[in-house]
Amino acid sequence: MREIVTLACIDCKQRNYTTTKNKKTTLDRLEFSKYCRFCRKHTIHKEIK
Repeated sequence: MREIVTLACIDCKQRNYTTTKNKKTTLDRLEFSKYCRFCRKHTIHKEIK
């Protein structure tokens, strides 16, 4: 069962992306390097509640 999670920039705290993850197999929070249009650069985006 996959659930929708939101990714937020760690620099400006803006919620920029949504993705899905399988909560049974992936227990820790997701972390991706993605483009933030507010910072205008690639930053780390982490899963938030």
